[in-house]
Amino acid sequence: MAVYAAAATVLAGVENRQGSLKGLVYASKFQNVKQLYALVCETQRYSAVLDAVIASAGLLRAEKKLRPHLAKVLVYELLLGKGFRWGGGRWKPLLGRHQARLKAELARLKVHRGVSRNEDLLEVGSRPGSASQVPRFVRVNTLKTSPDDAVDYFKRQGFSYQGRASSLEDLRALKGKYFALDPLLPELLVFPAQTDLHEHPLYRAGHLILQDKASCLPAMLLAPPPGSHVIDACAAPGNKTSHLAAVLKNQGKIFAFDLDAKRLASMATLLARAGVSCCELAEEDFLAVSPSDTRYRRVQYILLDPSCSGSGMLGRRLEEPGAEPPSKERLCALAAFQLRALRHALAFPALQRLVYSTCSLCPEENEDVVQEALQQSSGAFRLAPVLPSWPHRGRGTFPGAEHCLRASPETTLTSGFFIAVIERTEVPSSASLAEQPAPEPVSSPVPKRKRRRKAAAGEGTQQVAGGELQDAH
Repeated sequence: MAVYAAAATVLAGVENRQGSLKGLVYASKFQNVKQLYALVCETQRYSAVLDAVIASAGLLRAEKKLRPHLAKVLVYELLLGKGFRWGGGRWKPLLGRHQARLKAELARLKVHRGVSRNEDLLEVGSRPGSASQVPRFVRVNTLKTSPDDAVDYFKRQGFSYQGRASSLEDLRALKGKYFALDPLLPELLVFPAQTDLHEHPLYRAGHLILQDKASCLPAMLLAPPPGSHVIDACAAPGNKTSHLAAVLKNQGKIFAFDLDAKRLASMATLLARAGVSCCELAEEDFLAVSPSDTRYRRVQYILLDPSCSGSGMLGRRLEEPGAEPPSKERLCALAAFQLRALRHALAFPALQRLVYSTCSLCPEENEDVVQEALQQSSGAFRLAPVLPSWPHRGRGTFPGAEHCLRASPETTLTSGFFIAVIERTEVPSSASLAEQPAPEPVSSPVPKRKRRRKAAAGEGTQQVAGGELQDAH
């Protein structure tokens, strides 16, 4: 199926509530997932603008065989995209007959709204801090380069560097080719919301990771020192895993688990491109991993980012602004799984510090899960107070919940997120790390089935199909 027809089918499915945009893109079985996802997202982002232009130009009245969703995709490519970069077949000459009228209607719309750029049409009537105004966060992959070198590269490309931002207002004010350094994370660059870096050479080479700021917090807060053994319990698609490897400086070991073979294969490609060499992938259910297994006797740090409702995901808020919240039944089922996973993680005997995170806004998946797990730990663990200056805290549903972090477009200019840092209150009774053997040689980031059968190291270095999909969770 051609990309434009596939994009039209996905848009129709979203409108008819047949699924989420991301889910429908994956279900389409289109070969180039990244290409399709980018086209659908951009078309959806300009949906209201395209509807107005198409209606004013009378395109659907003149071309009765042209379906509305396909028309929207084609007009996006003609007016706002890169001009039928993926062919267009018989549709290209058809749209060509209406090109002058469509361009005139777009220009008239700009005059009517008092703007001069296409991007400015998106901002008219937008609420400050809303999902559409969240900046583009770009994590510099310190396994391959440094923030200073990345800044210099962008400056040579004509971008204007504003230095370290001092407030959210500084980030909100970014426009055009201006960018800044995040006030909290020293390796995080911040660009205006509409900046597209998917084709940037630094991204394609693995020097940059397109990752929302909230998604960068778990690895930063877990903070395993180089040489540590770490578990990433629900690892795919791998952005947090690559961040953990950067924090470790590729020294130590990351055990990464995920049950989805396709996502794990894409993750292996992402990690190879990012230069990660300390990660061992396993196509395995984390709940089936024994805490008493001697391979994990040195694991002191666990990152647990389990499946959740995704109610805080930025893409979902943009794609389905009128979507219903998750049902009570679904929340109960998710929370039960999340609690099992958290209790299982706390059972690892050498564990000292754990980060529990979700991209959900629902307390049932967040504070309620953390409270129940801590109660069942009989005082062996507690919430660690972190980032006291962070403006959005956990809901006060139990004593100490204020140590948890929440994030949202409105309060932190990020996607919706929840983070709890849990630490052990006493030293485990097992042998101290000083008495344990030296770190084992690191493994290449290649998936293993049931932890035994390895693929060849260094394979899968091409660009990950999925692009923007990776920074969703």
